[in-house]
Amino acid sequence: MIRPMRKRDTFDVLAASAAMIADALAVFGGFALAIWIRFDSGWFEVPRGRPPHLYPAYLSVAGLATLLFLAVFQALRLYTRPQTGAFSAKIPRLIRGTGGGVLLTVILAFAIKNELIDFSRLAIFIAFGTVTFLVLLERYLLFRIEWNVARHTRKTHRVLILGADAVGAHLKRVLTREPMFRSEVAGFLRTDAAAPPPEIPPREILGTLDDLPALLDRETIHQLILTNSRIGSERLLELLLLCERRLIDFNMVPDLFHLLTAPMDVQSLDDIPLLGLARWPLDRFWNRCLKRVEDLAGATVGLLLAAPIIAVAAVLIKTTSPGPVFYVQERCGENGRPFRLYKLRTMRPDAEKETGPVFAQPDDARRTPVGAFLRRHNLDELPQLWNVLKGDMSLVGPRPERPHFVEKFKTDIARYMWRHVCRPGLTGWAQVNGLRGDTSIAERIRYDLYYLENWSLAFDIKILFKTLSARQNAY
Repeated sequence: MIRPMRKRDTFDVLAASAAMIADALAVFGGFALAIWIRFDSGWFEVPRGRPPHLYPAYLSVAGLATLLFLAVFQALRLYTRPQTGAFSAKIPRLIRGTGGGVLLTVILAFAIKNELIDFSRLAIFIAFGTVTFLVLLERYLLFRIEWNVARHTRKTHRVLILGADAVGAHLKRVLTREPMFRSEVAGFLRTDAAAPPPEIPPREILGTLDDLPALLDRETIHQLILTNSRIGSERLLELLLLCERRLIDFNMVPDLFHLLTAPMDVQSLDDIPLLGLARWPLDRFWNRCLKRVEDLAGATVGLLLAAPIIAVAAVLIKTTSPGPVFYVQERCGENGRPFRLYKLRTMRPDAEKETGPVFAQPDDARRTPVGAFLRRHNLDELPQLWNVLKGDMSLVGPRPERPHFVEKFKTDIARYMWRHVCRPGLTGWAQVNGLRGDTSIAERIRYDLYYLENWSLAFDIKILFKTLSARQNAY
């Protein structure tokens, strides 16, 4: 497991303290707002005989509930350094935390119930909504502040990658692309004689494993990450002892990372143990039903909200360039079945007349002026909400590809066709991580398979929230 910021410096302490204070204010404020909505807003009938001026008693319960919420948040590790630079990764845990806090509040309310304090069940139900909203709001604002501070402050965590290979190059991208990690890759040490990939420039290769002790004497290194576990048990033990003596964090990427990201499933044939890939979550009938309900609800609401935007875009497209408003293209869907995908047209009608099917490029001359704006803000994809309603697509999943590229990639890239075991998505895990347009197809497949192997409703929600701010490689 990668832990880019295990050591808590002043930045971490201040961030955790600010989050705890903001959480306390949001929880207490959410309860106060819920009590006001229930009894003083005039929106709900107040039971007869209820003693007036219950705010002091109710707010005392809210104060105790706030402490319970903070304890739940602490148990869910919401005050520790994140393992990802995305705010959306915290949303499921924040919602679970508010749900757990409300449950403990119900228990507290029944435990101290008397003639004066008979906490309204409706007020508690309202509090779940108000507290969740305020906590998500203040956490997002704190995240933006922390992100900007981290981006403009010195990186304090230096990582040395043991392995000048493709996994090492990927590690560097992960560690350096997010300011929240505040990590600097000091360089790479070679663990074998294989040629390093082109993504690793020669100047970043600082030697071999034999040079490690001398390098640690010269450089300040906080963490070693080994990407090649085939160095032998004796060499591995030497590394562990070296890190222990120098108080350096040590982590290792498992050997199977090169082959798969799926969880393993242990079965038995009589008395013979069998190790294989676990079933994907979307193989289960009820999970597919849940995802379809999510798609229908999300696409219906999305179309209602997007209709004015689509209408304005249609007028602009029609008045600024010749050709139709919508662009209809054949794509490969679930199990490779073709379907008609709808987009707002962003390029000239004859964009591929001379070149044939090609990926969009940065500053693509084929784009119309309105199309450049629509693509940059992902608005050209909005008509695909209709594809979701029809059942051709899902809100979240691997992005659908044209048959021309599918035929090419399925022979060139291992496991490419696995991404067609579910409905393609309006957005996806690869896309929100910047893998879109003319980027590595093999890298996209790795992210698509990770999504399929780790699907959950919370994961879909995380991707949808992350889509709202995803701009990388949108051209």
